[in-house]
Amino acid sequence: MRITICGSLDFTNKIKETADILEKQGDTVVIPHGSRLILSGKTALEQIRAEGAKHKRSADVIRYYYSEIQKSDAVLVMNYEKKGIQNYIGGNTFLEIGFAHVLGKKIFLLNPIPEIEFYKVEIEAMNPVILHGDLAKIQ
Repeated sequence: MRITICGSLDFTNKIKETADILEKQGDTVVIPHGSRLILSGKTALEQIRAEGAKHKRSADVIRYYYSEIQKSDAVLVMNYEKKGIQNYIGGNTFLEIGFAHVLGKKIFLLNPIPEIEFYKVEIEAMNPVILHGDLAKIQ
């Protein structure tokens, strides 16, 4: 299966660990552009944060990740605690979940949907599979 991992760049190390596990199982895995840059040492998370939208525009990150989701069978959302919010899903990741839904891709959330009122119902409506941390449930 080809799986595109979505999630905050704050979770880059966990994204890498998960990608390694999935690849050992025989899956093809795509990780976020920013995570690839951080892991390769080409940039730091702080630099990407400082550049903000400029980084996303210059690398055309949103369109790039849409095309990766198009080529994938599924997305895996890495939603851990961030900013005091359990199972955090940020704006970019929410957008990517929407892309996957519209494209008819499977949507897996590593952890339950966060209790964030302004998008909880929308995520529920996209019918993601909640893994409860168990990657073996990806099928």
